Amino acid sequence: MTEWVSSPKMADRHPEWMDILCTSLRSETWSDTLNPIVQKILNNVQLEEEDGVALFNEPNLFELGKLALFHKQAMFGEKAYFNSNVHINQTNICVLACRFCAFRRGPKADDAYALTIENYLEELAKFSPYVNEVHSVGGLHPEWTVEHYCQLFQRIRSEHPHISIKALTAVEVKHLAQLSNLSIKETLVQLKNAGLTSLPGGGAEILDDEVRAVICNGKESSQEYIDIHQSAHEIGLPSNCTMLFGTIESTLQRVQHMLKLRDLASQTHGFQCFVPYPFLPDSTRLPMAQLSTGQEILRVIAVSRILLDSIPHIKAYRMNIGDELAELALQFGADDIDGTVQQESIMHLAGSTAPLSHDLKQLSKLVKSAGCVPVKRNTIYTEFEAYVPPEPIKRLPMA
Repeated sequence: MTEWVSSPKMADRHPEWMDILCTSLRSETWSDTLNPIVQKILNNVQLEEEDGVALFNEPNLFELGKLALFHKQAMFGEKAYFNSNVHINQTNICVLACRFCAFRRGPKADDAYALTIENYLEELAKFSPYVNEVHSVGGLHPEWTVEHYCQLFQRIRSEHPHISIKALTAVEVKHLAQLSNLSIKETLVQLKNAGLTSLPGGGAEILDDEVRAVICNGKESSQEYIDIHQSAHEIGLPSNCTMLFGTIESTLQRVQHMLKLRDLASQTHGFQCFVPYPFLPDSTRLPMAQLSTGQEILRVIAVSRILLDSIPHIKAYRMNIGDELAELALQFGADDIDGTVQQESIMHLAGSTAPLSHDLKQLSKLVKSAGCVPVKRNTIYTEFEAYVPPEPIKRLPMA
């Protein structure tokens, strides 16, 4: 049951959030290191590279977290969002071999798989009564064209009309366009007409081509990632965006990555959620990676909330960082923890130990433990309801 609605652009943000934020900022005394940035915000001066680097270098993590929390509360109050979703990774066969990826397999590998449309629908049917979104990303299959995915999405729409389809990263869209001899926009239009609801943000990694040459050589370039999402936004397909951190990138490259996303969001208003997630090293080929501590993860989330004023939501992706850090991140600027997920392959093959068995009641408990109000949302942040867990079934006393 939908209790309230919002536009895709606002995505439930308070329309006067900047005024609310300024009132909160004026109520505090800020350190000498953070005060110049606070003054810029109060004077409606957009933060730039040097400010982002200063935020990453801020010695007081808790004060940084407070600044991010004020941003979050100005936008959404105490609300924290999640949905009912399932991840179905349609194939692990991929023509690329990114060094950080533990999921990809060659077509002749013993554990390579490619779900037929019937296989996929059989899997989705197991979860259909409990979810409102299917999230599908996978390898770049050497034979599947846009026609394959259009047939899949049409079947999902026909057999599970209540389920929204969030699928295909930017590099998957590029691959389909090339295989199908179509432009990016033509590919996206066909997919949208077949039932695609939105694009996930995966594949951004770090939007710096020198870094990409090392960690994901052969993937789309930084500019191609931006261009593909811009094309999606222009035809009315909203999307998420991501950042994989903790490989070989510098602080400046992280900041530049965020600002590229912010600039596109300011232009198109099509990015709805930013999802930063740390590199997980298991079963990958990136020995030079710099692994992120819990404090670093919270710092990235806080900085992203402060810098990305044109992107409504910041996700604490619990499938990657775990429940405990996700709960803490809700006090460091994050406002979303994804969803029930049910099953997931990519992060867990890379080393994630986050539980897959969460239902809405467990997610709401996590949100409440963080001092927030649980809100169930749809995929594109336009329909919402305050989530009240069902009352426990009372057992009758034994005779």
